[in-house]
Amino acid sequence: MPEEQSQTIMAVDELQAIVQRCQILEEADFKGEDFNLFQVAGQKCLEDGYAAQLLEVIQNEKNKLCNPKELFLSLLEQIEQTSGEQVCQTVMLLLQPLQTVLLKLQNKKAYSVGLSLAMIMNQLTPLPVPYTKQQIEEDKLGLCQCCNAVVDFAKPFVNELVKNMEKSSEYNDMELKEELLKFCMKSLKYPLLTAQLEQLEGIEEHPFRHFATEIVDILWDIKELIPLVFLRHKDRSPHWENQEFAEMEQKNSADSLACLSYLIFVQHLGIACFPVVFSPSYLLQCNMTHIEVLLKRTEESMLSKGLDLFESCLLRMEDDSLLHQYLEFRTFINVPQDLVKVMTLCPIEHLRKKSLNILQLFIDKFDAEGKYTLFRCLLKTSNHAGVEGYIIKNIKDQIHSSLTKACDNVWFTGHHLISLLDLVLMLPEGAETDLLQHSDRIMASLNLLRYLVIKDCESDNQTGVWTTLPKIERNFLKPLHVGLNMSKAHYEAEIKNKKENRKEAHSSNTVCSVTVGGEKMPAMTTEMQLQVLHSALFTFDLIESVLARVEELIEVKIKAVMDEHS
Repeated sequence: MPEEQSQTIMAVDELQAIVQRCQILEEADFKGEDFNLFQVAGQKCLEDGYAAQLLEVIQNEKNKLCNPKELFLSLLEQIEQTSGEQVCQTVMLLLQPLQTVLLKLQNKKAYSVGLSLAMIMNQLTPLPVPYTKQQIEEDKLGLCQCCNAVVDFAKPFVNELVKNMEKSSEYNDMELKEELLKFCMKSLKYPLLTAQLEQLEGIEEHPFRHFATEIVDILWDIKELIPLVFLRHKDRSPHWENQEFAEMEQKNSADSLACLSYLIFVQHLGIACFPVVFSPSYLLQCNMTHIEVLLKRTEESMLSKGLDLFESCLLRMEDDSLLHQYLEFRTFINVPQDLVKVMTLCPIEHLRKKSLNILQLFIDKFDAEGKYTLFRCLLKTSNHAGVEGYIIKNIKDQIHSSLTKACDNVWFTGHHLISLLDLVLMLPEGAETDLLQHSDRIMASLNLLRYLVIKDCESDNQTGVWTTLPKIERNFLKPLHVGLNMSKAHYEAEIKNKKENRKEAHSSNTVCSVTVGGEKMPAMTTEMQLQVLHSALFTFDLIESVLARVEELIEVKIKAVMDEHS
């Protein structure tokens, strides 16, 4: 007989021997030690992979070994003691007996259901969530399958609660409801916040989409779905004495609510339950807190959920329809700033591009005063020349729209525009500004000024640019001239230096290290450094040529006016 088979027989025989001995005992004679022996033998069966035999013993009506409470604690202990790759397998094997025992419990049932669900979710949480199509199909650790099994485990208790609520409108046993709500909130944070939930080609029933649908259904059944989405400020958490624990609970709750909003407004799970009376701007307002939570994360799965939720809310709205008063809400100022961080700092290219598109969508939705306020805010806070250049291009488009359309737009002409131009047509550190670092902003500013000078006649002066020209020359054009001369001289001297060093070294392959903005760059050969320096000079030449063109246009316009008056 093979050794493995004899071990099977030993483990199962040992279990059967204990069971048979216990069967003939009267309940009064049944002691704790008997149960401990059974528990140890059961654990051995699990460890050796003979769970099916254990399950058969537990489910056999003849084997009422102890009262349900003791068996319940034993099963929970088995789940608690398992870890790593065995977790899902053990949980799935014990869910059915655990459910059977819980249904027989009379006292503290809600507490025991809550304890079971919390224990199971705590054991699952350390496991990595499958993300790619291949990982979901393989389901190596069994997490996809296990999550759906846990929902099936919870269903009888959901049904029991629903029946009780239907029987009496004054049903006030809220304990079971709170336990099921905690389970749903935990599931929203893990695995659903991390999970990939888009439909996948070739997978008919996406396990996490199915799990998400079930969780949303439970929330609807226990009448918590709409309060969670629309009454999110309702304080559900107890007043913890431990401040650190209270903050952690609040953060977990914020993550869960953000995930729930994503499921409803992006994946449209449970959307049929919602009344269609809410305006698109109100839905955006409700979701801005959740969008902010998601955009502050760095994980791709969460960032992309935040961007999708933001985009989905904005696409519901008409352009120019969002009132400027919404910018009085803190989140309406914070979220575009978070978006800028994603655009400039996120290492994932498609998310950077998407966030730029969404920023433009957000700008487009505001009324004129809203756009004006947003531009001022982003110019002051973005601290990124590329973003500032992008905002300045948007300002130019708004001015063009104001000058070419019949309706008079007071925010992008006259004294409001002059105030905005003070932020645009200036150098952050005067002549000392790093022109290379700020080149995107400087080029956009020069292009805007060139447009204003061409488009707005001095006699009309709709934009106010001619009134403020002396200030523009003092704050922008003159320091730019000085800065260009200094920068070009510095870079030309650097090029000369490098060329002389190269001759001395008799080799163009000397490796040097360069420090840019306090950060050491990868080692570069002299040739590579010369290339970088020439590229910088080319940028300065480009700025200088646009600057010369702007000054030439101003001169021509002023001369024409003087000739007119003479």
